[in-house]
Amino acid sequence: MDIHCTHVPYSNTAYFSDLVLDYLEGHPALQGYYTYRPDAKGIEQAITDRAKYPINRKALVDALNKQYQHLDKHDKVIVNINKLASENTYTICTAHQPNLLTGYLYFVYKILHAIKLADELNTKYTDKHFVPVYYMGSEDNDLNELGTFRYEGIKFEWDANGQTGAVGRMDTQSLKKVLDELFKILGPPGDSTEELKEIITTAYLKHKNVADATQYMVNALFGRFGLIVLNPDEADLKRAFIPVMQDELLNHLAYVIVNEQTDSLGEMYKIQAHPRIINLFYLKDNIRERIEKRQGKWMVLNHSITWTQEELLQELKEHPERFSPNVILRGMYQETILPNVAFIGGGSEVAYWLELKALFKEYKVFYPAVLLRQSVLWMKPQQTKLREQLGFSVADIFKSDSSLIRSYIKHNSTNNWQVHEEKKIIEDTIDKLKAKATALDPTLRASAESVLAKINNKLEALEQKMLRAEKRKMHVQLERISRLKNSVFPNNYNLQERVENFIGYYAQYGAQYFDLLYQSIEPLHNEFLVIEAP
Repeated sequence: MDIHCTHVPYSNTAYFSDLVLDYLEGHPALQGYYTYRPDAKGIEQAITDRAKYPINRKALVDALNKQYQHLDKHDKVIVNINKLASENTYTICTAHQPNLLTGYLYFVYKILHAIKLADELNTKYTDKHFVPVYYMGSEDNDLNELGTFRYEGIKFEWDANGQTGAVGRMDTQSLKKVLDELFKILGPPGDSTEELKEIITTAYLKHKNVADATQYMVNALFGRFGLIVLNPDEADLKRAFIPVMQDELLNHLAYVIVNEQTDSLGEMYKIQAHPRIINLFYLKDNIRERIEKRQGKWMVLNHSITWTQEELLQELKEHPERFSPNVILRGMYQETILPNVAFIGGGSEVAYWLELKALFKEYKVFYPAVLLRQSVLWMKPQQTKLREQLGFSVADIFKSDSSLIRSYIKHNSTNNWQVHEEKKIIEDTIDKLKAKATALDPTLRASAESVLAKINNKLEALEQKMLRAEKRKMHVQLERISRLKNSVFPNNYNLQERVENFIGYYAQYGAQYFDLLYQSIEPLHNEFLVIEAP
């Protein structure tokens, strides 16, 4: 299938924060908040430095073999797991919660970005090996977010049959009703749709919990690329993080260090995440609640669980899996258990990683190159056709409705509704009168300028009325502009990747959909990718 790709600078889309844009541009104000630039040179330096930060590779490989023992593994997955035991193997990591059916399109884009970058590095550095990893945020407990996805404009929601705690640990059997409703409308009919139904059914109705279901589905979709799925909810992995968690429980350094960073960063930008005094949750059975210290004891919020210091440290030593890092500590845990050189995240993830460099330094944990994931807009043939009929470029579609309307009218109206020429004539006339008046009496200059301001205001009001009249005459054409914008940016002009799910595209194109994305993504390009499909 031939597709057409256009790259649009993120700064021209109006969808990215000043912090992210300045980071990509290398603004001097941000240089102290990261270690490596998000480019080829930055990654090269990260690879060199990563060797100074050894990890427990045996524990990692053992955990992966345990998690994959019930899955059909692609040959590339087997090779990559085994290679992780070697000191010259590194990871390219992206992270996301186990959203139901992956949740949003950017889940897919993150993963394919990591895969493509790993492949490019494998080609460039033949004496090393790079493994793409999806780090599953299985311990998240935000079911309202994770239990939702959209298809064909319909919002599907799962209430988990009243379950609470970490979503990754939730039983999936009550999902059958949601999936049955989806399958009634999933299409178009064909082999790809049936294949997708089989993957989804096996994932969610033949696995015991959401984490296992997500691992199965991601492996079924991306295993052929060699992607590794890692569920960090493992006691043997968390043992490596016990020293940091113990210090967090006793000394609360993250609260102090990250607040210092956010105070300085907040003078220039909006802060993405704020630390708590204790940045750990307690995770057991159906509980995932914050740990707090009150009156010399540690307690689990909303529960009767309490510890003395001795009891708490004993619990941590015997059951590290019961302690779950929040957003402030999650990245440090990731870099403690993975030989990672680059982390790929969305705009909000980039923003909070920039708050954390000093914390990593304090605990002597490797701080990787942080890359903004490739944002993608997939335009369907009818959308491209409408865009071309309206005379807009691909970059134009990111402009506001009002800007597009004025542009369209300017280039297609047969009436001259603008008053630029007339304003210039009047301004020249007033300037001459102002010169005459000032020559007679200098105090009349202000009166002349006041007259000009009033005339300009009246002319602008007249121009707006003329523009509205032209809009009424061209209302059919202008409605097509709104139709284009609404179709390309759904749900009140959100980015497509933050609303839609991959299943509709997979049902139409099959596995080729991922191949096309893989071919199109340029992991170090740092621009918005627009794909126009035939």
